Amino acid sequence: AVAALPHATASFNIVAFLAICLVTTILVIGIRESANFNTIVVFVKVGTVLVFIALAASYVLAHPQVASANWHPFIPPNTGEFGRFGWSGIGRGAAVIFFAYIGFDAVSTAAQEAKDPQKDMPIGILGSLVICTLLYVATAWLLTGVVSYKLLNVAAPVARGMQATGIVWGEYLVLIGTILGLSTVMLVMLLGQSRVFFSMSRDGLLPDWAGRVHSRFRTPYISSITVGLFVAIFASLIPIGILGELVSIGTLLAFVIVCAGVWVLRRRRPDLKRPFKTPLVPIVPILGIIVALYLMVSLPVDTWLRLVVWLVIGLVIYFAYGRKHSRVAELAQRPKQRV
Repeated sequence: AVAALPHATASFNIVAFLAICLVTTILVIGIRESANFNTIVVFVKVGTVLVFIALAASYVLAHPQVASANWHPFIPPNTGEFGRFGWSGIGRGAAVIFFAYIGFDAVSTAAQEAKDPQKDMPIGILGSLVICTLLYVATAWLLTGVVSYKLLNVAAPVARGMQATGIVWGEYLVLIGTILGLSTVMLVMLLGQSRVFFSMSRDGLLPDWAGRVHSRFRTPYISSITVGLFVAIFASLIPIGILGELVSIGTLLAFVIVCAGVWVLRRRRPDLKRPFKTPLVPIVPILGIIVALYLMVSLPVDTWLRLVVWLVIGLVIYFAYGRKHSRVAELAQRPKQRV
């Protein structure tokens, strides 16, 4: 995508700024319009991935010796530096690209707008997770078969793979699909974060303005505009590598907290009605915590420092405003006050 967008290397990424402003406008207009836009782009994106898989597979079958040489060694030996190839490199790579999976949990933030959330949410999250994982694995496997991993440290690695096959139209198709694919990522992330602010406002953790709904579009427009503005500024000024690592470590920390919450709530409140129950508790939550922590440890120290800064900012907001106005805390104290 960077190769197709020359302005992405400038000090101010005007393309990223305008793209996020456009997606924010779509979100303000309404969830139905957003869903229609997302559906169209997803079809194009998935179609592009399937075309690449088909073309790359045909190339690998036609050139088995090239693919075999590119896949050997399948796990390159570590260079002596943590995270530089080897098993530690796999961990760091997984941690860096983890942001590619954060759209699945964002689906749950739109539960209030689903017709049958108890049924639709688990199917949507788990189904899309399985499908996308299979597509990711197939793409990475075939890409490294077409081109040696040593030549893939470029701005557009998949397009580089298409270039190696000699299929010119496939290279342009991949670039177009990548750019369109980024729009769906922006849409889902901005949708999820604005709905998180909306829910936090209802719980009293944020001011009332974050929960205001537009009289015509019936969307939390102030939250959407606020999130879109901040994201546009950060995306246009901060390198994408730093943003990717920061988003990944923040999401991994959130998953650690969620796994711990599932474990604790299952023990303390076994009486709660659960339309969907996590199986094999506490084994699944414990494994989730261990894997997430391992991926977090694989990230650079600078990323941890940035995480601490954002955590401090979040805690200041919580203790300065959220804790005093929390409706959940107020409800929890009522039985004590009656006694």
